[in-house]
Amino acid sequence: MHISIHYLFIKASLSGIAPQAGVRPALARDRRPCAYNARMTKTPTLPIEVRGSAKHPLGMSPAQFLRDYWQKRPLLIRNAFPNFTPPIEPNDLAGLACEESALSRLIVHDEKRDRWNVKVGPLSEDDFSKTPAANWTLLVQDVDKWDADVAALLESFRFLPSWRVDDIMISYAEPGGGVGAHVDQYDVFLLQGLGQRHWGISDDPAAPKDFRDDVELKQLKHFEPTHEWLLEPGDMLYLPPGVPHDGVAFGGPCMTFSVGMRAPSRAELTGDLADYLAERLPDELRYTDADLTPVKAPGEIDRATLVRLKQALPFAAALDDTLLTDWFGCFITRYRNAQVPAHPEKPLTEAALQKLLDGGAQMLRHPWARTAWAKGKVGATLFVSGHAYPAPAALAEQLCDQRVLAFDKKPSVADRAVLLALINDGHLLPQKPRRR
Repeated sequence: MHISIHYLFIKASLSGIAPQAGVRPALARDRRPCAYNARMTKTPTLPIEVRGSAKHPLGMSPAQFLRDYWQKRPLLIRNAFPNFTPPIEPNDLAGLACEESALSRLIVHDEKRDRWNVKVGPLSEDDFSKTPAANWTLLVQDVDKWDADVAALLESFRFLPSWRVDDIMISYAEPGGGVGAHVDQYDVFLLQGLGQRHWGISDDPAAPKDFRDDVELKQLKHFEPTHEWLLEPGDMLYLPPGVPHDGVAFGGPCMTFSVGMRAPSRAELTGDLADYLAERLPDELRYTDADLTPVKAPGEIDRATLVRLKQALPFAAALDDTLLTDWFGCFITRYRNAQVPAHPEKPLTEAALQKLLDGGAQMLRHPWARTAWAKGKVGATLFVSGHAYPAPAALAEQLCDQRVLAFDKKPSVADRAVLLALINDGHLLPQKPRRR
């Protein structure tokens, strides 16, 4: 049953829509065998296109799909949902997009100038009245949370853990409508619900994935499909994470149901786990160094420090030494810092720095600047108040060891670059020599 909210009947073009009759154009094009990414096994006998049925929406058993396709390679399932009838009407979807708490976007593409306009909901009747005859699409997320009939589609995906399922997003588009070529970082099942949509995908593992910087949407700069199809109602395209794809409404009004999965990034998992552990670890458990011996370089983060960190933080044992050092250097130099040095009002130029050094100026380390350094494969990294600076090892050691830096010989080009960055970040204060 549909949700009991007041839907707006936005536009005549959104009501009474039916798929256009006609023969499916011969757009299916497979330029080479499927070879999606490095994880997949190159088995030429596995088809990229199969035919489904009411009994087998995947065109095979769930176990076979998970074994051969899930997170490995794309799959087009023709007739996955035979005689499919959309569980929601386009005008109802438009009405939902006008609700305050619904997540919706209206995307219009100016094809001549290749400009994309994105309007974030809640939308209004006026927004829809201004849409052109073609090249626009409406996206509404989490429709399964609003509409029980849409949510019923998830019954066909019960072979997956329920906590992996994110939502059903529905897109309505007029001819030419879409969001541009892009990449999703999660698994998605794209079920054609109304009309036709042309899909192009690339299973080339070397396909470029750089984003355009001139549009609000995360669109690919370059997209060259290796496979192209025209999907009819009931057809379904499965895409694992990282597959470049582009879907465009063809011939008439079009609705696509996207069943997306939840795939937290490792950064999100790590951050949440760290927060979870931090809340539960007693404050008495501290970094300790009972095995400490006299240090030769006071500011250095040495190998023994890394060993102690891995003992104190068991999950840190999986990190390589460079990553662990970079994190710890930034952390320990900003830890319990009551103040942060202020940037100078006017940045110092390279020429001005050279003039100061030629005149015998010294460099005073700011009292609030905490420092440490670590050797690298090439040179070193200097850590100052939570920031990392690539630096020559000798200069990094000197900056950590001495509060006032005087130079017996002319600093190298690399030295001057570090000094200039530290001065302009407020960590070093140039001092001219006193006149006698």
